[in-house]
Amino acid sequence: MDEVMMQPAEVASRARTGPLDVMVTGLPSDAHTWNLVFIQLLIEDLGHHVVNLGPCISQDEIVESCGKFQPDLLVVSSVNGHGFQDAEELIRTIRSRWELAGLPAVIGGKLGVLGAEGRAGSGRRLVEAGFDAVYEEDQGLGAFEEFIAALAANRGPVTPDAPLAPAARLEGVAR
Repeated sequence: MDEVMMQPAEVASRARTGPLDVMVTGLPSDAHTWNLVFIQLLIEDLGHHVVNLGPCISQDEIVESCGKFQPDLLVVSSVNGHGFQDAEELIRTIRSRWELAGLPAVIGGKLGVLGAEGRAGSGRRLVEAGFDAVYEEDQGLGAFEEFIAALAANRGPVTPDAPLAPAARLEGVAR
């Protein structure tokens, strides 16, 4: 019997120049849509492409969609105050997948209900869990727009031996 050699599946190669391909999603516990539409329109106004998964998306569907579409950036938005609970598990799952380990991922909105002191601890824990940036509800959009601009500016050709650099390593990105 011939020995079968198994190799990892290859991600379809595509040009890593030009506009970013961004995936926007809500979390399982958040039924709000206005925030997702707002973020989509903002990102499109910045000249990038958006796939908007919508609200109440299961963790499995978010991870599967990221694997299928291979976006340049995952943007998670929550406005119900419970985003922290869902998001920490989501990003740990994404970072555990070899094909998604380097995917730049950010989260923003109302992520908790514990006030400013709780926000600081939650934001730190989300970064430690794997998010490249956390944007709290009272920060405004400037830092988020700068993150996207820095990510877009640092795009270059990807070779099999040189995967995309995680967004956390980008110069000038506010964290």
